Amino acid sequence: MNDSKLLMEEIVKIADSKKARDIVVLQVDDKTTLTDYFVIMTGTSNTHIRALGDEIEFKVKENLEIMPHHHEGVNSNWVLVDYTGVVVNIFQQEARELYALERLWGDGTKLDLTNLIVKED
Repeated sequence: MNDSKLLMEEIVKIADSKKARDIVVLQVDDKTTLTDYFVIMTGTSNTHIRALGDEIEFKVKENLEIMPHHHEGVNSNWVLVDYTGVVVNIFQQEARELYALERLWGDGTKLDLTNLIVKED
């Protein structure tokens, strides 16, 4: 398993544990040199998206000893955490619809996350 895949899986699990909504992973390594994976999720408020970004950064550092290359948007409705091989986009719903990354990168491969996300009863 490559490092980007391991990192992406860890990020998805962390986001899921913090109640991120509609988590989507697009594998784009064969489409661009920008990154291997886009992880896209929705938070319920600016506070929630900021908390998701902070928790991902904290837990990835704690569990994998990896720091992000870049973290931005802490005072907006879109937080981006760039780990180079994995780029995390955390949106409020309106911003996610506006920027439409899933459509923009629609030629990427959407991954099945059922083995990473805990199903709620």
